[in-house]
Amino acid sequence: MKKLILFVSCICLIWSGLYSQNNEFYSTDRVKEIRITFQQENWAAILDSLKVEGSDMLVGKVSIEGSIYDNVGIRYRGSRSFTMNGKRNPLFLKMNFINKKQKHEGYETIKLSSAVRDPSMIREVLSYEIARKYMIAPQANYLKVYVNNNYYGLFVNIEAVDDEFLKKHFGTDKGTFIKCTPDIDSSVPEGCMSKVYGALVHEEDVNCYLNNYELESEDGWDDLIQLTKMLKQAPERIEKVLDIDKTLWMLAFNNVLVNLSSYSGQISQNYYLYKQENGQFAPIIWDLNLAFGSYKRADAGSDLSLKELQKLNPLLHLDHDYKPLISQLLKNPVYKKIYLSHIRTLVYENFENGWYEKRAKELQNIIKGPFVDDTYQPYDYRDLQKSLTSTVGKKSRIPGIVELMGKRSKFLKKHTSLRVIPPAISNVGIKKREKYASKKINQFVITAKVNKRPKSVTIYYRYTSDSSFRAVTMLDDGKKMDDNAGDKIFTVAIPKTETEQIEYYIVAENAAAITYSPSNYMFEQHRTTIEELN
Repeated sequence: MKKLILFVSCICLIWSGLYSQNNEFYSTDRVKEIRITFQQENWAAILDSLKVEGSDMLVGKVSIEGSIYDNVGIRYRGSRSFTMNGKRNPLFLKMNFINKKQKHEGYETIKLSSAVRDPSMIREVLSYEIARKYMIAPQANYLKVYVNNNYYGLFVNIEAVDDEFLKKHFGTDKGTFIKCTPDIDSSVPEGCMSKVYGALVHEEDVNCYLNNYELESEDGWDDLIQLTKMLKQAPERIEKVLDIDKTLWMLAFNNVLVNLSSYSGQISQNYYLYKQENGQFAPIIWDLNLAFGSYKRADAGSDLSLKELQKLNPLLHLDHDYKPLISQLLKNPVYKKIYLSHIRTLVYENFENGWYEKRAKELQNIIKGPFVDDTYQPYDYRDLQKSLTSTVGKKSRIPGIVELMGKRSKFLKKHTSLRVIPPAISNVGIKKREKYASKKINQFVITAKVNKRPKSVTIYYRYTSDSSFRAVTMLDDGKKMDDNAGDKIFTVAIPKTETEQIEYYIVAENAAAITYSPSNYMFEQHRTTIEELN
């Protein structure tokens, strides 16, 4: 358990609200409206030209739910989702293109996805909603877009991973910031390995990284090379430069949701790396339009069949030299247990209980009208209706989300690596002042019942939300504050400080698995105050 304590106890989370809460701009209760006005009648041709040239933006006026902004910079975005003379190209809006202080509800940029190869129109919004329960990830909802008073279409509105995003989640945007999206059409520099993409495979020459990563900060290539070098040569010390838990959550998410247009697929891509103030890189997932098996290649070769997607190995790439983030981390038995625990949590909290299907239907019901009115949609309303339960399309065979995940969740539930019985944490509580007792409570005495043969139970606690967690072992030895030895009630006493409050979560490990309470401990902890106890 020593390794677990080392890397979890240094987590310091900065979070502006509970994981499930969106701000108004990204709320999903209804489809919002954005209107773009260009002075030029040939605006589409101009945007085509600017996209091909790869520079500059066209200035327009923008109205978002009645709030009007002048001099907004606008261009087409996307690579394979963009088409010349396209009637429904994805858009990028820079609110502060001219006026550097101009923002909408605190956001400088707006990214609109056309949801290409997604007949359900919900892959991105649903996937990000699941991701945000367990990791730092963008918000997403829907916008009806009008251009010069003509309906341009229904688009997915995805929060940009930019400086504002970094400051909100990490407290600063000054760290090394890297986008891992390989340019697969470019030639490989002489002396560099081919087809390693953004997999964090180590190479000595910085030129070997240029086609596979984009440096978003002023500098940081040395930091990236150090990360890849340590992954290769000293994985036992990788926690010095990599946030292990955030990484394992991302890898578990990619696998469970068959999100193969990611690090876990053929082309290791669509994630960011940000170096936190503690020196650890944290991954940030991005571009979930092809989740739920819309992209089907796990490695070199042909597309996987629906059956192969449903039965994708939870330990995919375990021995893959070109996937060191998976193969090197999962060599560590504790990291492997944590990874499998995260897979188990994702499966049981989102899929086995049917939540995802209910939520998918809710989202489709919200967008039904704007979807039907979108005459440039590549899919029709019948495709939308079929998209949850049936494969749609003749060339691009897009699996139905329920068709895929119904059998996938059952497969994972029965998989050998996940069939092991994890510790069971229940009855988490804290001792309160007894009625009529004259002596007030002056410390936090925390208890939890832990079954299924735990070999260690550890509590991670902090007194304020902007501080690091500390780790202390909970005991069932009948000593100090623990009442009876061997009753499976584990206890710990933690002194109060001047803040007189505490936040904590519990980790239990047995020979086969690890369990957390709460399961989404990254964003939600048990909390109490001395005042409440008295």
